[in-house]
Amino acid sequence: MAADPNQPSLSFDPPPVGGSDASAQTPTPVAGAAGESAVAQHVVRVRPDEPAIDKTFDYLVPPSMSDQIRVGTMVRIALHGRRVGGWVVEDRVEPPPGVTLQSIAKVSGWGPPPELFDLADWASWRWAGRPAAILRTASPPSIVRGLPRAPVRTLPPQPVATDEVHELAKEALSCAVATVRLAPAVDPYPLLLAAAALGPILVAAPVASTARHLGLRLRRAGLPVALLPDDWSLARAGWANVLGSRSAAFAPIASPAAIVVLDEHDESFQQEQTPTWNARDVLLERARRCGVPCLLVSPTPSLEALNGGTLLTQSRTAERAGWPMFDIVDRRDEPPGSGLFSERFVQVLRGEGRVVCILNRKGRSRLSSCVACGEVASCENCSAAVIQGDDGTLVCLRCNTVRPLLCAKCGGTKMKNLRAGVNRVREELEALAREPVAELTAEHGTDAGGTGTRIVVGTEAALHRIHKADVVAFLDFDQELLAPRYRAAEEALALLVRAARVVGPRAGGGRVLVQTRQPHHEVVQGALLAEPSRVSDAERERRQLLGYPPATAMAVVSGASAPAWVESFHAPMGVEVLGPSDGQWIVRAPTHELLCDALAEAPRPPGRLRIHVDPLRF
Repeated sequence: MAADPNQPSLSFDPPPVGGSDASAQTPTPVAGAAGESAVAQHVVRVRPDEPAIDKTFDYLVPPSMSDQIRVGTMVRIALHGRRVGGWVVEDRVEPPPGVTLQSIAKVSGWGPPPELFDLADWASWRWAGRPAAILRTASPPSIVRGLPRAPVRTLPPQPVATDEVHELAKEALSCAVATVRLAPAVDPYPLLLAAAALGPILVAAPVASTARHLGLRLRRAGLPVALLPDDWSLARAGWANVLGSRSAAFAPIASPAAIVVLDEHDESFQQEQTPTWNARDVLLERARRCGVPCLLVSPTPSLEALNGGTLLTQSRTAERAGWPMFDIVDRRDEPPGSGLFSERFVQVLRGEGRVVCILNRKGRSRLSSCVACGEVASCENCSAAVIQGDDGTLVCLRCNTVRPLLCAKCGGTKMKNLRAGVNRVREELEALAREPVAELTAEHGTDAGGTGTRIVVGTEAALHRIHKADVVAFLDFDQELLAPRYRAAEEALALLVRAARVVGPRAGGGRVLVQTRQPHHEVVQGALLAEPSRVSDAERERRQLLGYPPATAMAVVSGASAPAWVESFHAPMGVEVLGPSDGQWIVRAPTHELLCDALAEAPRPPGRLRIHVDPLRF
């Protein structure tokens, strides 16, 4: 039974004496109750808010609560001697004959619309998880006792200027799934306005600040907007445009007119906790079920987006104008010990304008050797390379062993830095530029955008927290190109996209400086020529040869119970198990249907088990 957005607020007055709280403790028979037949009784099916319990249970609804119950209502139930939350997933069901049921203890408030329960079941199958964990994402952050009514009068939306993006949006909305490639500096706002002309839309952005910014612009244009998670009740009412970050994949809007995913390539769309669902894939399935168009927008579309929808691009002139100028510093002819700073970089550093230097190596030193004997510093327990911490000690990242700054072979106390981290680079930049340099990582420093420091050095986190710079310099881009991950090329191009947005379009004069010994790599050339298809074409062939997603479906199994799970797993024909490697196994199949069916049928042993379907970083 679908909820009516115009329905009056629910009544949540304290139950009368002998009402729902009392009946929750006393089993109530389904048939044979005094003066009441089984037909007259109101029985619902409830899924407990307990991911470990993947079952549903039937409960009796007291007459005083009957008018408050519908599919999606959040309730409190008695389960195994304690009271837990849950969701009504079926209303007025026929219980098994002769079974004694307990009553619902309390009605908490509004929950997700009925459509999301089927979607949660599908997502739990697709990512080998539990529906309750997904339904938590779809539920309000606090109790919702009523829904706002639609306003009688609304401001007319502002007229939309017809431009290339608006025309591109109109073409995309005529497709079931469209992959729209917009240059990094192109504003997606006209695309959202064109989609909102069809009715309330659902928009997912990689970060909440982007969703908030676009939502405020839509409000100023006269459109009703619900920003998740704060405006959950407004989104549940169904008449407002809904915007949010990753959790917007399970936004409580029942029937959106269109679905838009901004920067669909961004890794932020994948949930880190199990089940590791991806918002882009969830929204694709949701659009298919609703029969509405889905627009996947990105400057550098992923292979999954290119395989899923029709590719639509801007004109060649417009796309090139939306990318900045790139300075590619070829370091192949420089000797190995020349350091991180090329002559071209030093010129930029000592010039005018704000410079942001990116180096994805935290700490002071990621690799060092003894000055006296040349021995590379390693852990005496596990033989892994050690890093130099901020306090000068040597720390092993594998087993967390800490020892003083001392060579294990000769006892020397002086170390030579072979691979500097951000801490050390900041000191060297200050000496080189003769002015203060700010350090910015995910764990260190504040938003450098307002500090007034001209030079900033940090990890890629700096690109999320600094909104404007004249130059973004990648000090060691080969580290990204040669990363031991199957999506390294896509991730490296995504870093260049972030940098492009910080420096602005080509006409603004900003530049991205890339120091590399691989100037002809498809990622470097794709950014330099504003042709991201160079990367996708090379990646498609590479993934097909190596058997990585999306050419195949893959799951990584790890955790203390992983050996027992693998031992009991009976792989059907077409499914292969590879490993172990560092305590992980790979389960691979030609399609997700075959893989997910096999994972769903496999029994799970007790203990910690993590099944990560289609991991982005592996």
